[in-house]
Amino acid sequence: MMDIGKILDLFKSELVVINVGSHTFASALEKQGYTAVQVDWVPPAGGDKKLQEILKIMGGLH
Repeated sequence: MMDIGKILDLFKSELVVINVGSHTFASALEKQGYTAVQVDWVPPAGGDKKLQEILKIMGGLH
């Protein structure tokens, strides 16, 4: 059975957002007093599916 107390404690804890995407979103949260961690991420091979398949074959993409 679930421990409802742990779930309720989660809602009482400080909100920290991990943002992957628009820096504007993270900035808006920070202006409201929340903590936001910006992750600078891009898809492997710039999102090129053909290059991603080549990387998988070469063992460079999991």
